[in-house]
Amino acid sequence: MEYRKLGNTDLNVSVICLGTMTWGQQNTEQDAHDQMDFALGRGVNFFDAAEMYPVPPKAETQGRTEACIGSWFAARKNRDQVILATKVAGPSHMTWIRDGQTKFNRTHIRQALEGSLQRLQTDYVDLYQLHWPERHTNMFGQLGYTHDPHDQFTPLAETLDVLGELVAEGKIRYVGLSNETPWGAMQFLHLAEQVPSRPRMMSIQNPYSLLNRSYEVGLAEVSIREQIGLLAYSPLAFGVLSGKYLGGKRPEGARITLFPVFDRYSNEPSQQATERYVDIAKRHGLSPAQMALAFVNQQPFVTSNIIGATTIEQLKENIDSIDIKLSDAVLHDINHVHQLISNPAP
Repeated sequence: MEYRKLGNTDLNVSVICLGTMTWGQQNTEQDAHDQMDFALGRGVNFFDAAEMYPVPPKAETQGRTEACIGSWFAARKNRDQVILATKVAGPSHMTWIRDGQTKFNRTHIRQALEGSLQRLQTDYVDLYQLHWPERHTNMFGQLGYTHDPHDQFTPLAETLDVLGELVAEGKIRYVGLSNETPWGAMQFLHLAEQVPSRPRMMSIQNPYSLLNRSYEVGLAEVSIREQIGLLAYSPLAFGVLSGKYLGGKRPEGARITLFPVFDRYSNEPSQQATERYVDIAKRHGLSPAQMALAFVNQQPFVTSNIIGATTIEQLKENIDSIDIKLSDAVLHDINHVHQLISNPAP
């Protein structure tokens, strides 16, 4: 395994991060324990969760993912071996989370964190992330920006102040962003510089894959120059980049088979690009999934690559991508496809 610094902290996180959003829905609690055992044994010390998980989000399953992690900590007595990240939900249709009035203010962040700590059976999290902006902005594939002059959101300084209180109390070690824009990232960094008690954002968890390289425009430079690296999610584009859905196939038990609503990476341009990427992998003797993951792993602005799996076999293949370094010839072929079909699933 390889390790990189989380922001400008002293934490060394594994380049492969264990994603958890299937636990409690597609995966049982025992499956989750088996995955954590396997990943930790392979040197993966970084786990990522969220208060809203598992997905797709439902009132009856919300919080199960963190509960799976908590029961594992209780059974293994190994909390100190894991760098644990989780997230607080922003405004959404999920009325079952704090009555749907989720804000990044003192009341909501404290309530969210206390709930997570209880489910995780720990008294602190290493990285606490704002799952998506409270303000109206382009995220989750929304192209273009439409300004809402009446948009009312918690001032970013106020959000940082309450996060700073929780850091001082020892309940959070570091903080990060998710589904964020260049403006949001730089504004949070600027506000943290103004007041010593405000914590500095250490990471940005955004989508990044061969089908969505939009992070490279704007945010990649921010990551490198400001030491606020990317935690890349959906690096396999919901499994699409493995090639298993090509030709209209819907393997039994696969995520898109079970949940067709996850169609972000299933449009025709994405299918065309995926066919080309799968062909590149085969021509160079690579697994399509491992080639896609290796591409993410070796980007200089990436701190960690968040993988998800529903079986140990998938988990092993994904973790093994850390041992693959793509040649200049492979990268040339990948970039050629990217020029022809750029960001088909932003």
